[in-house]
Amino acid sequence: MKKLVIAISVFMTLQPASLAQFRGPAAGFFEGFTDLGSPPLKGSVLYSEPGQEYRISGSGENIWFGEDSFSFLWKKMEGDFIIQAQLSFLGEGTDPHRKAGLMIRGGLSSGASHMSCVVHGDGLTSLQYRKAPGVDMEELKFDIRGPDVLQLEKKGKLFTVSVAHQGELYAKQSLELNLDGKLEAGLFVCSHNKEVMEEAIFSNVRIMGTAPDDLVPYQSYIGSLLEVMDVKSGQRQIIGGDPGSWQAPNWTPDGQSLIYNAEGLLYRFDLESGLSEVLNTGFARQNNNDHVISFDGTQIAISHHPEEENGQSVVYTLPLYGGTPTRVTPLSPSYLHGWSADDRYLVYCANRNGQYDVYRIPVEGGEEVQLTDQSTLDDGPEYSPDGKYIYFNSARTGTMQIWRMDPDGQNQTQLTFDDYNDWFAHVSPDGKWLVFISYPPEVPAASHPFYKRVYLRLMSVVDLKPKVIAYVYGGQGTMNVPSWSPDSQKIAFVSNGIFE
Repeated sequence: MKKLVIAISVFMTLQPASLAQFRGPAAGFFEGFTDLGSPPLKGSVLYSEPGQEYRISGSGENIWFGEDSFSFLWKKMEGDFIIQAQLSFLGEGTDPHRKAGLMIRGGLSSGASHMSCVVHGDGLTSLQYRKAPGVDMEELKFDIRGPDVLQLEKKGKLFTVSVAHQGELYAKQSLELNLDGKLEAGLFVCSHNKEVMEEAIFSNVRIMGTAPDDLVPYQSYIGSLLEVMDVKSGQRQIIGGDPGSWQAPNWTPDGQSLIYNAEGLLYRFDLESGLSEVLNTGFARQNNNDHVISFDGTQIAISHHPEEENGQSVVYTLPLYGGTPTRVTPLSPSYLHGWSADDRYLVYCANRNGQYDVYRIPVEGGEEVQLTDQSTLDDGPEYSPDGKYIYFNSARTGTMQIWRMDPDGQNQTQLTFDDYNDWFAHVSPDGKWLVFISYPPEVPAASHPFYKRVYLRLMSVVDLKPKVIAYVYGGQGTMNVPSWSPDSQKIAFVSNGIFE
């Protein structure tokens, strides 16, 4: 049995200047809380499970001019990293200039240099910065007002602030600042009135180092967090994690477990106990992140890379909770993605004659049927629960978009049309929704790499209007497989980062 970092029910309060061990996903990401500028009313922070939220109370006169006065929850960070959070103020507020947000700071003195993502009580939103200790602040204002999704990224000397209303794409501002070395990064609240306390709640908080530019994909990996998200509320919960690479969680039909892959093996994560155990896949010990559970919940299909096929992917089936794999696809490479609702067929992406297309094959093996025929990549096929459609992604228009076709390959129809590259549309068990991962335009259409700033987006199969439901540092392995809960209320996925 492999014990994971798990979330436990805990309430923890940090008083000013406390250095209690407030580390790890199970107890918060931060290590210190400080009232800068010595405001007369001392702030506090309450961290709570299972919502994994931070409720910060703070006073302070301002964060402006040459000195600051506010309350700051922080963690020491070096190198390149990202802070993310969703923000909501509590109460009407006394001063319209009360503010809260994300900050990267070169010290805990009141006049230290810093870069901040700032949201004011009246909705004013800006990138604010102090170039050198003790000098007056400057800012770049956003057109957007009152965003609730915030991100602040450091990459060398370049700092990028990204903000959005939940469901929308980010608006961004970037600026270079000479701020490096060991820095304090975290969440802040300032009441703009030293006689008043203001409160804000920060949820879906992530603070993580990003992959170095020289990282070699599929040879080196950074940390992984196993997450579950309530689709309606947007609340994300970290339920496990590892310094290495976990990928592609399936939700089992009984709702009790997640199946994920790591280092060529499959693991079953028990949602009640938080324990993970290796799933017996017999000789198949070089499994990738293409694993799909049958609709009747009795079998799992996998993609394994056998030596006799020169390490190229082959599709197999076996009992859901372990057994000896049975080969299905006679040719390789074949990358599994979907199981038909009647459990009779598998669909997959395969390279035949130098071209990747979608194919179908009986579960017991036999002759494969080519369903698409494009010189560009067609990938990620998945059946709808009613068996009427196969959803897939295709780069035939120049960007990777979501498509739909009949089970025999007829009536291939494009469903998404923007500049983002959309991959792996997963159909909710009730058949009403698609969730998929969207890469930014600068990522090549036919590529779905690790460690990018991606969106998870939700789209009704009726109105076909995508909206963002999660803002994630991840990509390859985040959500390659069907990952809906059986009740169509939640999804599971993996986010990435260097977590200390």
